[in-house]
Amino acid sequence: MKYARDSKPSLSHEETAQLLFEALPWIKNLTGKTVVIKYGGAAMVDERLRADVMGDIVLLKIMGMKPVIVHGGGKDINAALKRNDIPVEFRDGQRVTSDDAMELVREVLVGKVNGQLVAAVNHHGDLAVGVSGADAGTIVAEQLAPELGRGGRITRINGDYLNSLVENDYIPVVATVGVGEDGGFFNINADVAAGHIAAALGAHKVIFLTDVDGLYEDFSDKDSLISNLTMEEARSMVDAGVIDSGMIPKLESCITALEGGVFRAHIINGTTPHSLLLELLTDAGVGTVIHSSNVAYEHDRHPVPAMAPHALGAFAARLSENN
Repeated sequence: MKYARDSKPSLSHEETAQLLFEALPWIKNLTGKTVVIKYGGAAMVDERLRADVMGDIVLLKIMGMKPVIVHGGGKDINAALKRNDIPVEFRDGQRVTSDDAMELVREVLVGKVNGQLVAAVNHHGDLAVGVSGADAGTIVAEQLAPELGRGGRITRINGDYLNSLVENDYIPVVATVGVGEDGGFFNINADVAAGHIAAALGAHKVIFLTDVDGLYEDFSDKDSLISNLTMEEARSMVDAGVIDSGMIPKLESCITALEGGVFRAHIINGTTPHSLLLELLTDAGVGTVIHSSNVAYEHDRHPVPAMAPHALGAFAARLSENN
């Protein structure tokens, strides 16, 4: 025999009902739609965070969305290069990838990181399929610049292949290794790849998980976090050079996706527990939303939070328990 007093929920019945009621229109809006999620940073390295993010993605799929995961693995690549006495070198924020380094990049991204993410998703069921960008010409690339070695520029995305996986009810997990027309391999920036893939798939949203809370007008001023802006405003910020250099590839990739027909792009902090769910399923959201048009901006602005935003995170954790 169990007593109700011994299993009293942390939320009141009214709060639980409010969470469900608030999430419902967002779930309805996203059901059946493709959402591309660029995954990286500290949320990838921390095993617990990785499990939580993959669990949240599975929950989104159960709710009827069609997630596609795109990942890099910069920290793992750096560690592998150092172990093999290969220099870690960047120029203007772009990794220099020698032929020897390219072999390690493939080994790390396809052989290690991709397998870890697929396993974390498949802990909840046989849902994920690991994809190298070289598989079926998923990512076709050419050399970005001679001084960057095997650093690549995307020339074509095989959206048909990825869509076939999605339509067969799988979650593609894409490692950002590109293949050249000559059969060689290229290292592709994962932010850039996510923007191109989202556009090629005709995704409804693309989401960039980062280590910061979103886009700041002035990164040194934490009160300058931007909740909403239009694509034109984002483009103006890039052109004016007023944003932190580390955010430029993400913002440019957001613009690539939006110009390619994606409806909205999001930049959120992947180290915040259940940030994906908080951003997609609550009125308040937790990050920065970039809208493809002024109409989209006017009709979907995150208002001031009306309740504690982490309540849905706790609720989601219970929903995604694999018991």
